[in-house]
Amino acid sequence: MKLLQNANTFLLVVAGLSFAGLIYLGYTSSSIRFKVQRFCFNITKEHQESALLQLPQGLSFNQPSVVGPDGKIVPVTPWLAPIVWEGTFDPTLIDSVYKQQNVTIATTVFALGKYTVFLKEFLESAEQNYFVGFHVHYFIFTDHPEEVPDVKLGEGHQLTVMTVDSSNRWQEMTLRRMERLEKLIESRLVKEADYVFSLDVDTKFYARWGAETLGRLVGVLHPGYYQTPREQFPYERRPESQAFIPYSDGDYYYGGAVLGGAVKDVYEVAKTCREQLDIDAAKSIEAAWQEESHLNKYFVYNKPSKLLSPEYLWQDFKPQTNEVKIIRFSQVIKNYAAVRPNP
Repeated sequence: MKLLQNANTFLLVVAGLSFAGLIYLGYTSSSIRFKVQRFCFNITKEHQESALLQLPQGLSFNQPSVVGPDGKIVPVTPWLAPIVWEGTFDPTLIDSVYKQQNVTIATTVFALGKYTVFLKEFLESAEQNYFVGFHVHYFIFTDHPEEVPDVKLGEGHQLTVMTVDSSNRWQEMTLRRMERLEKLIESRLVKEADYVFSLDVDTKFYARWGAETLGRLVGVLHPGYYQTPREQFPYERRPESQAFIPYSDGDYYYGGAVLGGAVKDVYEVAKTCREQLDIDAAKSIEAAWQEESHLNKYFVYNKPSKLLSPEYLWQDFKPQTNEVKIIRFSQVIKNYAAVRPNP
């Protein structure tokens, strides 16, 4: 009898331990499932935040305004990307935020042929206004390295000369920029920089250009077309070109003089545009405004995460308008016949 009681007690203990184990396993597996689900959710959320906002072709929508009927500027796009104007940011605050991240901004400048005459003013004005106090690395692409001026650079700024072949057509100089930017990112910037801007050399900085311009993918509103109906944009209108945009599509016209963003996102732009340029070239097609046409095609269907107002790309011959309170960066007046190798 005593033996039987001991056996019953033993069985009760085993049953209790088994039940407790099942409860523990159920709890821990639920916890593991929760952690896995939460981890997957975080990945998905991160992917969604960093993914391109792609617009389906053929979608009908109204053209957005940059300046409202009351003359006030519009600070955001229909896809909720900010449009950077004077008064929409605190320069001290935003610079402080990005300086803590110790970011490096690579900046490509193409000065081929006689365009080297613009380098001195470009660099000197940049050193007074462009990402002052940040790590900046200029990459000057030129076929005349001996003509790159010796400009004193600020703390944290450096310059590398990239020697390239000459061309007897200014259109060819423009068309090769995307290819050269793509290769530079592949070979160096992917390891050396956080952001990259590609800027025209025949320009001058007149005021601050800082961390307010940083973003995943950044375009600039062309100063000649930001209040123009899209039917009048100088998009490439020939269907046989890879840069083709129908009259019914488009929201803004972007200037090719400025392209920027995170290195990996600018790489996708450069790579895609270079591929489209190659396809056109194989068919002896040259888009209306070379790489600017292909850039606009990319931005119509792959939305930039930030737009720079015309403050960041003006034209010296153009009178300042009421909505443009400050001119930060502008294309200088030049004699095209004197600097271009061909009409």
